[in-house]
Amino acid sequence: MRNWAEVTSARINTVVEAIVAALMLALVLDVWLGVMDRYYFHWQLPWPEVLARYLMIWAAMLAVSSGVARRDHIGLTAFIMAIPFKLRRALLICMDLLALALFLYVAWFGIGFAQSGAPRHAMIFGASLAPFYAAIPAAAFMSSLQLVLVLLRDLGSHIDEPPFADHLEEELP
Repeated sequence: MRNWAEVTSARINTVVEAIVAALMLALVLDVWLGVMDRYYFHWQLPWPEVLARYLMIWAAMLAVSSGVARRDHIGLTAFIMAIPFKLRRALLICMDLLALALFLYVAWFGIGFAQSGAPRHAMIFGASLAPFYAAIPAAAFMSSLQLVLVLLRDLGSHIDEPPFADHLEEELP
């Protein structure tokens, strides 16, 4: 089960990171177009700034699940490391379950948030804001999924046995 969770998490994370990279590329090109428009061409395009905002929101929100998959989010471990191993493991599993509850809460209420964007229209695009608002529940769902997978993969041992520690040893001279 642990191997399945690890492989599934890695595959999903690869896809999410590719999507985030594509969104960041689109963001860079969009901002570049906005700068070129403003200083060289003077087309006065109204949409690059707005599109950049929504691309950045989607990229940042989706990147949260990648941080969850890699256990890269910041954590305060000084107190936790002072606790005996078995209690530490149980505490880390409880913290993962609390984080999962938070992500599921945000995903559930994020659906209503995204639906509230449906009747609203971006004046510049003439399109519904629902796809832009959908970044919240989509990212929360992906983070929930990744959290379940890494919880199964690590079972509270990720501080004592970091999931990517073997890669760090290979990179050191």
